[in-house]
This record gives sequence, C-alpha cells and structure tokens, in this order.
Amino acid sequence: MLREATNSIVENDDISDTLVTIDRGAVTRAEVMGEICHHLAPFQIGEKPINGATVITKDLAIDSLAVMDMVMEIEDRFDVSIPMNVVAEIYTVDELADTVLKLRAKR
Repeated sequence: MLREATNSIVENDDISDTLVTIDRGAVTRAEVMGEICHHLAPFQIGEKPINGATVITKDLAIDSLAVMDMVMEIEDRFDVSIPMNVVAEIYTVDELADTVLKLRAKR
C-alpha cells in the first residue's frame, strides 16, 4: 500500500522540528478483503476458501471473543470505529468489508 508523507516545519521560540504526517488516503475493497481474510485464515475449516460469502461465525471455527479481537484489529488497521450494534449485524466477510469502506468514506 502506498502512503503519502508530508513534511511540515514547526517553529516555536527559535526551535524547529520537522513533523511527518501520513495521509492514509483511500483504500480499495481488495485491500480490505485481503486484510479481513488474513485475520480469519487461522480459523479456516478444511480447504474451503474464505471469500465474501463466508459467514464468519458459521463457516469458520471462531468464537465471539476472537471475532471481537479481529474486528478491533481491522478497526486499528483502517482507522475506523465500528459501533457494537453494527458489529452484531455483520454476518459475512462482504458485510464487514462494506462496513469498513462506508466508515472510511465518512471520515
């Protein structure tokens, strides 16, 4: 993923510091799906691939605590906060990716 860095000079009482800020920019659906699938891979059952239609709590060997941990990691990675009532309504990988993308678009 490419990130754009911007240098800023801050001057205060004859002291100069350079700050680097990172523009997190837009992410693609493929990036979000890849990250979600990466986090869910350890819970994969058999050879059935994880894809958008995968029902997280039904098709994978994952418990609710692991789901919450995974959601927190996704939130941190994409700099979003998914409300608990919304998390409760997410069943598939596609729905989680859609939620992340919608929340990023609102920033």
